[in-house]
Amino acid sequence: MKKILLLITLLASPLVQAESFYWQLVNLPTTPNAKMLSVQTVDIDLFDASQGLIDKLHAANKKVICYFSAGSWENWRIDQATFPKSVKGRSNGWAGEKWVDIRSPIVLDIMKKRMDLAKSKKCDGVEPDNVDGYTNGTGFSLKAADQVTFNKALADYAHGLGLTIGLKNDISQLSKLVSSFDWALNEQCFQYNECSGYKNTFIKAGKSVFNAEYSGKTSTFCPKAKSLGIESALYALDLNGSKFQRCK
Repeated sequence: MKKILLLITLLASPLVQAESFYWQLVNLPTTPNAKMLSVQTVDIDLFDASQGLIDKLHAANKKVICYFSAGSWENWRIDQATFPKSVKGRSNGWAGEKWVDIRSPIVLDIMKKRMDLAKSKKCDGVEPDNVDGYTNGTGFSLKAADQVTFNKALADYAHGLGLTIGLKNDISQLSKLVSSFDWALNEQCFQYNECSGYKNTFIKAGKSVFNAEYSGKTSTFCPKAKSLGIESALYALDLNGSKFQRCK
C-alpha cells in the first residue's frame, strides 16, 4: 500500500526540472553544433532547417521541435503567396511580417499544411508562434475566444499527426489551454514577472516549461527558474545561436 501511495504522489507532483532545451532559429548549421548536442530537445525553424540537420539530431538522440509562425504572414516564406490579402492585417513589429486573421479557415488550412511539412521532415513536435494575436493590434477584431478556438485547432491537428505541440506565450490563457498542449515556451516571463502563472497550470500538470530571457544576468533569474521547475536560458534576441547561457 505504501508503494502505491508513493507512486500516486510522484505522479501528482510537478516536475522538479523540465528537460534540457536549446532554441535557434537563425544561422542554422548543416550539422548539430555543440549547443544542440548539450541538451535533450532542440527547437529549430521548420522551413530553414535542412533534412540533414534534423536527421543528424535524431541520430544523436535529440528531440526536434520545428518552429513556424501560426499567427502571422511572413513575406519570405515559400508559401507566402497562399495568404489572400483579406487575411493579412497590421505589422506585428517585425520586418516583413503581418498579423493574420486566425478566424479564417484559409489560415488554419495553411497552418495544417505547415504541420504536414513538419511531419514529413520527421520533426517530433511543433512550436507555433504568434498565437496571442487577440492581445495585440492585429487589424482584426479578435476576441479571446477566437484565440482559444484557433490554438486548440492547431493542437488537435498536431496530435492527429503524432506531433507534440507547445503553447508559445499567451500567458492569459494558460489555464484554458494547458489540457490541449504538451509543453509551453515563454519569452521573458522573468523580466516581466509572468512566470508564476505556469506553476498551477503546466508545471502542476507535469508538463515541461521552457523560457528564453534576452536581457539581464542568469544569476538574477536562474534561482527563480529552478524553484519553479522551468528550463530557462539567456539567448540573443534574434536566436541566432550567438548566446546561450543555460540555468544549470
